Amino acid sequence: MAQTLVVKIGTSSLTGGKEGNLALATIAQLVEVLCHCQRRGDRVVLVSSGAVGVGAVRLGLSERPQQLAQKQAVAAVGQGHLMRMYDDLFSVLHQPIAQILVTRQNFVDRQSYLNIYNTFQALFELGVIPIVNENDTVAVDELKFGDNDTLSALVASLVEADWLFLLTDVDRLYSADPRIDKTAVPIERVVSLAELAQTIQIGAAGSPWGTGGMTTKIRAAEIATEAGVRTVITDGRSPTNLLKILAGEPIGTHFEPRPKTLNARKRWIARALIPKGELWLDDGAVKAITIGGKSLLAAGITRVEGEFQAQDAVKLCDPTGTEIARGLVNYSSEEIRRVQGQQSTELANILGYAGADTIVHRDNLVVTL
Repeated sequence: MAQTLVVKIGTSSLTGGKEGNLALATIAQLVEVLCHCQRRGDRVVLVSSGAVGVGAVRLGLSERPQQLAQKQAVAAVGQGHLMRMYDDLFSVLHQPIAQILVTRQNFVDRQSYLNIYNTFQALFELGVIPIVNENDTVAVDELKFGDNDTLSALVASLVEADWLFLLTDVDRLYSADPRIDKTAVPIERVVSLAELAQTIQIGAAGSPWGTGGMTTKIRAAEIATEAGVRTVITDGRSPTNLLKILAGEPIGTHFEPRPKTLNARKRWIARALIPKGELWLDDGAVKAITIGGKSLLAAGITRVEGEFQAQDAVKLCDPTGTEIARGLVNYSSEEIRRVQGQQSTELANILGYAGADTIVHRDNLVVTL
């Protein structure tokens, strides 16, 4: 049966280590594996890091730039070289590819999000493998993904993937960094991320050219599995592992997906949007939302945090400040402060105009517990 696969390869797997030179043998093998999957009927997306690292090498830099403008300039140099390499390798196997550069804003804006979705679907129909990266040359700090692990998880959610493969420089997730702690225990399967967080030690990025590390991969796994995508962390230096895993071999660390219960719009609300503020609720409102599947009314709001406008995303929190849901508000933060704790019938009198009866309608609300 045809499946949709999203494969993310990190800078540490793309390059030969500290020098930052491209690991051509590994990349060529990955290209061959992806072409094999494509030819047997799977839909394939490659999320590729490496633009800044490759650009730094091309420019003779000894370390990764730290300032945003420098990163953007170096990424502009590296992205062209990276895509030329991919085009050369995929062309040998007669496989067409497409470059898709995105920013977080493309996921935040609903119409842009739908446009990206439609582009992916059209490319799949044409038999093209999309190669995705963050558009580093135009992204600003507050709207950056931060790492390509997160980007790959959001892409996997967007295209409703069956699998997300996070290729890294270790063969699987361990209880601690196996390069430092010889007592580290391998973890083959993760069902509960909450339990996992209590049993492992997470380090920083593994490569001087990378921005990831296991923290971002676990966060990506959380995003993807909540969207119903099975996620696997495995060794990027052995791309043939992908075929073995798809054949059922117990390689890497598998994160069990949740059932696909959310529709596309609610997945967008839950994971693609960046919350602009918080609404704290009383116990009655929490119960109505989490158990009763109800909309949020002004009467249940006890506190408003942050500044936001109507149709922005916000977190909905219980009386202790713990997030229980996310949603799109019908009013601004200033307006909600004026009507919090009031009955819906009083909103028009207080605000001076007739608006929605709900603060967050249930169709625009996702429980995140």
